Amino acid sequence: MKYALVTGGSRGIGRAICIELARSGFPVIINYKTNQEAAEETLSAVESLGVCGELLRFDVRNKDEVESALDGWESSHPDDYVSVLVNNAGIRRDNVLFMMSDEEWSEVLSTSLDSFFYITRRILKHMMPRKRGGHIINIASLSGVKGMQGQTNYSAAKAGLIGATKALALEVAPRGVTVNAVAPGFIATDMTKDLPVDELKGLIPLGRFGTAEEVASLVSFLASEKANYITGEVININGGLYT
Repeated sequence: MKYALVTGGSRGIGRAICIELARSGFPVIINYKTNQEAAEETLSAVESLGVCGELLRFDVRNKDEVESALDGWESSHPDDYVSVLVNNAGIRRDNVLFMMSDEEWSEVLSTSLDSFFYITRRILKHMMPRKRGGHIINIASLSGVKGMQGQTNYSAAKAGLIGATKALALEVAPRGVTVNAVAPGFIATDMTKDLPVDELKGLIPLGRFGTAEEVASLVSFLASEKANYITGEVININGGLYT
C-alpha cells in the first residue's frame, strides 16, 4: 500500500492533514514527539473514517531517531512505501533578534530544516524508484514568504524550507516526484493562540483567521493525482494578507 507520513501530526494543522488524507483514502502514519494522548486522539479520528492509521514516535531533529523509526516501519511493511510525505513539524520561539538565545535560534531552524533533510532524504530512497513517483508537501509559512518581526528565526527556517522545496523539485521531477510548499498565514491553532487575534484580523482582507481544515484541504489536493503537474510551487493560503 501507499502510505502518507505526516510529521508533527498529533495536533493543529498536522492533525487536520492526517484526517483529510485519511478521508482521501490514504493510510496515515502519524509522527509525534511527546504528546501521546493527542496522537492517539488523531489516530482515533483517522480510524473512524475506516482507514488504517499508525503512530510513529520520534524526534524529527534527531537523525538516529529518524533512521531507527523508519527502519522499524519499513521492516514491518516490506510491501508498502510512503508515497506522500508532509513535512509539517515546526515550532515558534519568538523574540527580537538582539535578545534571541542560541537555543531559540537553533531549535526553530532544526525543527524545520534538519527534519526536512533527514526525513525527506530517507523517504526518497524508496519513493524515487517507484514508477508512479510520489508527493512531498512542505508546510512553510507567511513568515518565510515576507518575513515577520520578532520571528527572524522562524522566518529564516521557513524561507529555507521554501528554497529547499524549489531546489528538490528540480532534482526529483524526472522520477515523477512532485515537491511543493504550502505557506499558511494566520491559522487558528494552538501555535497562534497567544497572538493578538482581534488586532491581526483587521489586517486580513477576509477578516478572519484561517482554519486547519482549510490548509489540510490544500495539502490533500497536492497529494492527489490531480496535482501531478504542479511542482516547485509555493502556494499561499492567507486570506489575502500577502500575495
